Amino acid sequence: MIDVCLLGTGGMMPLPNRFLTALFVRYNGKCVLIDCGEATQIAMKKKGLSAKPIDIICFTHYHADHISGLPGMLLTMGNAERTEPLLVVGPKGLERVVNALRVIAPELPFEIRFKEITEDEMSFEPEGMPGFTITAFKVNHNITCYGYTMSLRRQGKFDVEAAQSAGIDRRYWNPLQKGETITTPEGIVYTPDMVLGAERKGIKLTYTTDSRPTDSIVRNAKNSDLFICEGMYGEPDKQAKARENKHMTFYEAARMARDAEVQEMWLTHYSPSLVNPVEFMPDVKKIFANSKAAKDGRSVELRFEEE
Repeated sequence: MIDVCLLGTGGMMPLPNRFLTALFVRYNGKCVLIDCGEATQIAMKKKGLSAKPIDIICFTHYHADHISGLPGMLLTMGNAERTEPLLVVGPKGLERVVNALRVIAPELPFEIRFKEITEDEMSFEPEGMPGFTITAFKVNHNITCYGYTMSLRRQGKFDVEAAQSAGIDRRYWNPLQKGETITTPEGIVYTPDMVLGAERKGIKLTYTTDSRPTDSIVRNAKNSDLFICEGMYGEPDKQAKARENKHMTFYEAARMARDAEVQEMWLTHYSPSLVNPVEFMPDVKKIFANSKAAKDGRSVELRFEEE
């Protein structure tokens, strides 16, 4: 199970009724925050979430509405007596940008570790999150910008008959089921593939903002259970402005959701001038029926499919 909370849905600036886009994800007791604009801490407080247990902060890019809340977030973590290291992920220049912001948050009781994205696509499995992979993929904005896909693998079912036929002692069943290779005191080696069936469908979440439509988004969002995508403009007459500013319309996002065959799409990162996103949804749903104009704090538990 993966807990997902879209903390805010605004772009450019926080508004009294709309915080800036940031995503909070929790799995296996570990927490990931994607983007940290101004007022992200307030959005977290409204949802009853604490900054202290955040293990990873990923940045899509270094525009202020996506990173200006970081110094305050770091200070709050420090004031909560956090001592565990924090992993920060982002495009080229990450350490320089973060350290510049830390001029106003210079002393922290925890270490900041950096993972800079230097390729068009990069994947890693965070420590303490077995089977959970974060993939950063380059999108098309007016500065270097990345989307993120988070995938949770689901191994095959444990085959009791196969384990019994192989004469595997029951004490080894549980570690084999967890994917561990066993070597007995007699030197016999047992591997997980001896007792596990084919890998089953896992969970996939894709988040992207500040981009024109790109093949990289469709490819990485393919078959996602949830696709969270920027919809800067809902007004049909804003197509030219979207192209000029390297942003997206609701309808372009819906076409990508359709082409990627996702289960559900939430729109986010609305222009401050967009007062009522819901009014444009009937036409969006004609393109991709399971589209939602997300509001701040929208949450969901993504679970494995029942069998």
